[in-house]
Amino acid sequence: MADTTFGPQGWTPEQLGPQDGRTYLITGGNAGAGFEATRILLHEGARVVMLNRSAERSEAAVAKLKEEFGAGAEVSFVRMDLSVLDSVRQAAAEVLETVPHIDALICNAAIAQVPSQKLTVDGFESMLGTNHYGHFLLSGLLFDRIEESKGRIVVVASLGYKMGIRTIQFDDMNWDHNYHQNKTYSQSKLAQMMFAYELQDRVAAAGSNVEVYVCHPGSSSTSLITTSGNLMTRTMFRLMAMSPMVQSAEKGAYPEVMCATQDGLEARALYGPTGRNEWVGPVGKGTLEPFAYDKAVMQRLWAVSEKATGFDWTL
Repeated sequence: MADTTFGPQGWTPEQLGPQDGRTYLITGGNAGAGFEATRILLHEGARVVMLNRSAERSEAAVAKLKEEFGAGAEVSFVRMDLSVLDSVRQAAAEVLETVPHIDALICNAAIAQVPSQKLTVDGFESMLGTNHYGHFLLSGLLFDRIEESKGRIVVVASLGYKMGIRTIQFDDMNWDHNYHQNKTYSQSKLAQMMFAYELQDRVAAAGSNVEVYVCHPGSSSTSLITTSGNLMTRTMFRLMAMSPMVQSAEKGAYPEVMCATQDGLEARALYGPTGRNEWVGPVGKGTLEPFAYDKAVMQRLWAVSEKATGFDWTL
């Protein structure tokens, strides 16, 4: 039965109150759902700092947003490549120098369906390294500032977490022996979710002020597949995009904006579209498979992630 907590139409930006004086950080904010989330927040008066890999595309996005919302719109970017841990460290240091208050860090950026195995400069499978390790390190480096602000961490997951082996392949984290564009992508998104749910437990145990939520955009028309998938995957998605089973990037942004701003959300939950297949439709609490919060696996992944990133995260 679909969640009707936010009414029959689900959560929409009309339920978002004024955001003046609030600051949001969002990874991958210059395109797709991240760009639309930035637009929604700016519309209500928030300050948004985007953390993006491309300076050129970021400058173009900022110019477009200032054209829409006026020269005084508080939107800027910090260059950061999630796949490079040193870049994440440098970006976090710049944020700590220039952003005194963080109401929410929205971990939105991702790469998907990389056709063949690629490794990051740090030696990690590219999707795991970018989607999980990059955000794990960024969240850890900014955590104290977020806690001081009584802020939130929002992890943007994917229903793709159910496409793979439904646990973490600890004996071959780089998928050297059985690489598969979908299953390996699934692993990276499951890792992100497990990080978030384990962080929820650690935050609760430490009595921290930080709130952590997990959401997904459903099936949304963004550049995610078209920029990293193979030819067949890109073609299939273009065909799907012409059907009612794919919604706009703007609607795909609703869950992450909701998780960054809405009061009364549940921790052990997955928020997103609640319509057909939970790909489209009203935004609310969807289905969360229990394997996504297997405690023993989450704890082991946390230890592996600390070692991989060289970051000892003590709450």
